[in-house]
Amino acid sequence: MDLSARAKWRLTGMDRVRYLNGQVTNDVRLAKAESALYACVTNLKGKIEGDLCIHVLGDALILDAPEALRESLGVRLERYIIADDAVLEDITDEWRITHCTGPMAEAASNMAELPVGGRSVVNQRFGIAGCDFWYPATGSTPSFTESPLTPEEVETFRILQAIPVSPNELNSDTFPQEAGLEKKAMSYSKGCYIGQEILSRIKSSGKMPRELIAWESLGGGPIQAGDAISLAGKVIGTITSQTRHPVSGHQQGLGFVRQGSASQDSELLVGDAVSSIVTVVKIIAFLLQ
Repeated sequence: MDLSARAKWRLTGMDRVRYLNGQVTNDVRLAKAESALYACVTNLKGKIEGDLCIHVLGDALILDAPEALRESLGVRLERYIIADDAVLEDITDEWRITHCTGPMAEAASNMAELPVGGRSVVNQRFGIAGCDFWYPATGSTPSFTESPLTPEEVETFRILQAIPVSPNELNSDTFPQEAGLEKKAMSYSKGCYIGQEILSRIKSSGKMPRELIAWESLGGGPIQAGDAISLAGKVIGTITSQTRHPVSGHQQGLGFVRQGSASQDSELLVGDAVSSIVTVVKIIAFLLQ
């Protein structure tokens, strides 16, 4: 998968780890050169302003995030560098990223030759074994035996793997726990960061407005992101992502429902309004990981 369009930054300076630890939900001290750490950036209300992967390169931290967040997340991270010895540089155009996943990941990570300046970083971006290859944009390109997935195929794979993404599921309306990111992207022992107090309160109470589900269509008309999810005549949620399974042909996707409003295998109505039902979907899973 060609992920070169992702936004990328280099964070340097003596305070880089301490500073970034005060901005993200995970413990930056656990970031390594050989494997990426996943984290969210939250606001004072604990809502998501962005998500990113972090790995170490020499005396720098390397960050990458969805392409759409290049400007907004860059500004957000710069805003809180005040008296810190930390410098954030946008390096988006300097590097390319190719991601291999599944059985291909291990074989690819053992490639004998990488382009000059290239490196491999273990990264389970899609919930299974995976490896990122970083290499300079101006140099040669590594050779792979398989053809890359198209952007449309990557999106289908992402949805079928039930991976939330910005801005569909991860945005300023969402707490990390609602999106099932508690185990993957959060540390409750690392100390304070922006939004930490509210997120710790959710951890203690177990209460949050919504929870992320994976669903499958049982038939009917097309489903679109933004369609309402209803149960017993009441709107309980919203579709956030949808695709068509390449084998079964069924529509599948992700969405949020009000916490406690439905259970696994519940059959829910989907449409642009309660009185305009498009189809019926079944909850495959709740994505509290």
